[in-house]
Amino acid sequence: QVQLVESGGGLLQAGDSLRLSCAASGRTFPTHTMGWFRQAPGKEREFVAALTWSNSRSYYAASVKGRFTISRDNAKNTVYLQMNSLKPEDTAVYYCAAARFSTDSPWDYTYWGQGTQVTVSS
Repeated sequence: QVQLVESGGGLLQAGDSLRLSCAASGRTFPTHTMGWFRQAPGKEREFVAALTWSNSRSYYAASVKGRFTISRDNAKNTVYLQMNSLKPEDTAVYYCAAARFSTDSPWDYTYWGQGTQVTVSS
């Protein structure tokens, strides 16, 4: 089992920056691909970013590319999502998740955190 706990959400204004954290514990954390997803009210959960542990390859949704950065701290078993130039449309509950292979489909992610709310006002 892998346990994931997100933190860092909040209420911000357009143009602000925020960093989310996802602390992982449990089995063999570094072998997973870690992803960030978000879900706005009335919408499906969507892919935001992912980081492959084996080669540190990262990839992003088109809507956040250039504004968001996913990174990791192996020593702390923590994955981060740095979000810059936030927009009102970034408002959502953000989830981190772990998968056993590189993927951007939420259906392939086995472990999920509880989510953290990010609200961006205009």
